[in-house]
Amino acid sequence: MTDFFGSVDWHGIFIPEIPLIELFIRGTIMYLVLFGLMRVVLKRQTGGIGTADVLVIVLLAEVAGNGFAAEYKSVAEGSVLVATILFWTYCLEWLAHRFAFIGRILHAPTLLLIENGKMLRKNMRSELVTVEELMAQLRENGIESCAEVRRACMEADGMISIIKIDP
Repeated sequence: MTDFFGSVDWHGIFIPEIPLIELFIRGTIMYLVLFGLMRVVLKRQTGGIGTADVLVIVLLAEVAGNGFAAEYKSVAEGSVLVATILFWTYCLEWLAHRFAFIGRILHAPTLLLIENGKMLRKNMRSELVTVEELMAQLRENGIESCAEVRRACMEADGMISIIKIDP
């Protein structure tokens, strides 16, 4: 039993080799860069969950995976990076909730795609929504043509919401 526990590098597990503040700064920079890129590029592709949610899931999986696989020299290093990701996620959401102008920057606005039965092709182009994709969304909601739609909007989470014209 002594050999089993004696071969574990306890010092290496708990004592970081990289300064923790450096890990925090690196984690912060990478989080903000990735958040910005995903906010600009991946509005529509994220589906039913928000960009920040996708980012957190991917980053946490990467960071935690490295900690499990001993790619960091210590658990503390992986823990600092996980905490950094969660810290910035919470901070940005708190700021967006507290200050409307920050919310407008961090969360994509709703974009009108159909108004009173007419497709707004300029808006569709800006989000790379094709006529075929929009029509598929209409059919999924039991609608055969745009003439039946009062408004269709691309929501902040990338989903398309549809309001029918009242009969």
